[in-house]
Amino acid sequence: MRTSARRRAALLALPSLAAVAALPLAGAARAQGCADPLTAIFERLAPSVVSIQATKINKARPERRFEAVVGSGVVVERDGQVVTNAHVVDGAASVSATLDSGARHAARVVGVDPVLDIALLRLDVAAPLTAARLGDSSSLRVGEEVVAIGSPIGLDHTMTRGIVSGLNRLLPGVPDQPMIQTDAPINPGNSGGPLVNRCGAVVGITTLISEDAQSVGFAVPVNAVKAVLRDLREHGRVVRPWLGIQGRTVDQRLTSLLRMPLTPGYLAEIVYEGSPAQRAGLQGGSLSVVIQGEEYLLGGDIVTAIQGQPVRGHEEYVARVNALRPGQRVRLTVFRDGQTREVTLVVAERPRLPSDLTE
Repeated sequence: MRTSARRRAALLALPSLAAVAALPLAGAARAQGCADPLTAIFERLAPSVVSIQATKINKARPERRFEAVVGSGVVVERDGQVVTNAHVVDGAASVSATLDSGARHAARVVGVDPVLDIALLRLDVAAPLTAARLGDSSSLRVGEEVVAIGSPIGLDHTMTRGIVSGLNRLLPGVPDQPMIQTDAPINPGNSGGPLVNRCGAVVGITTLISEDAQSVGFAVPVNAVKAVLRDLREHGRVVRPWLGIQGRTVDQRLTSLLRMPLTPGYLAEIVYEGSPAQRAGLQGGSLSVVIQGEEYLLGGDIVTAIQGQPVRGHEEYVARVNALRPGQRVRLTVFRDGQTREVTLVVAERPRLPSDLTE
């Protein structure tokens, strides 16, 4: 489970139920005229959902060298390409997948993205598989009915139902990717399984559950998954620009509460060692302060612009950085000790960080 890096979020995995009785249509599904019963949706998706078995070597515990991990996955191409969660297969010595038919196939890890917690596998199959239809997560609406199919606690091809409880949830540890919140029951073993709308299209990949509440789960939007599949196929990883800054928004609310030199922008709480930002002389925070229940690491530089484009908070910072490319020389406008200055640095490719997929 990915708990410490994600703070109070824990990994989830979808198991297998039987078909469930149909509920009234909701949200976008109704607007699209999707009236298929849940039994039909399950029968259509079941051949595309696999149960994944991974064996990992636990180097830290010699008395228990091998660890068996169970997860779920969904076939995205007929040639045997399967999407699952990175934490299910990352570092595995061996991986296999079991189809709805009961046939078990060896699997090869093609690529892993620890940021989105997405991995791409290729099954060793002789005949084409049934691929699921990938939908459009941007059209989701709160209240829309969804189902999750997977292998909770190893019970393969279990289906559970619920609704989209929230959209664009930013979670600790994964602040750059808004997630789908759902109350569809998901449990360990569902990790990597599909979240499906009433049209039978995959709209998300389940990845997290809350440790502090019941029926609060999260899924990676399928549009974000589709955006990284090409990189995973061609490079085995996702190539992302990186400055080496981790921080948060400085807004008017914060500046009004603190008697210290601040300006709206992106506060550098942590500057990673050896990163472009550190080599350019940027400083991270050193003073821990709790303000209205939120912890801030103050004292670091505040980025107010990148390449002359204003940065007024976290979302704008992420957008500006994502528009860059590794190797590009860029200019940052930085506020420190009441003064503004400009620094130049060379963008790097984001490395794997210690917090990625932390147990």
